[in-house]
Amino acid sequence: MEPQMSTVLNDELLLTELDYVRLSRLNDGHLPPDLSRVLDAADLVPAPEIPETIVTMYSRVQVRDRDSGESQEITVCYPIDASLEKGFISVLSPIGAALIGRRVGSAVYWTPPAGKERSMEIQSMLYQPEAHGDYVT
Repeated sequence: MEPQMSTVLNDELLLTELDYVRLSRLNDGHLPPDLSRVLDAADLVPAPEIPETIVTMYSRVQVRDRDSGESQEITVCYPIDASLEKGFISVLSPIGAALIGRRVGSAVYWTPPAGKERSMEIQSMLYQPEAHGDYVT
């Protein structure tokens, strides 16, 4: 069985309640299928209770491309803050939707708009806002 566009190898998918509400309202509620699947499947937890190894909005993670072996830093952000040059990737993009709610150590798959399926592993959490008390209640 082939993986879907944003499939994780383990089943865990967690979002903070705040991220869920904000993501649900993005783009006037017209979300890409990848992100809609995440919102439908995720378990919700209060921000102070999210494990520090889960990718939340504005988390900065080290990822490794599973084909090339190249590593890079990615920050999952809202579309207004997206900047490829700075490594800020919109949660509305296939790669952003693949990362949000996943745990360090997870392997995820995504398909770029005009490309073949790719995969990466979340190697480490460099910064998670909630772990530092940086969230709005």
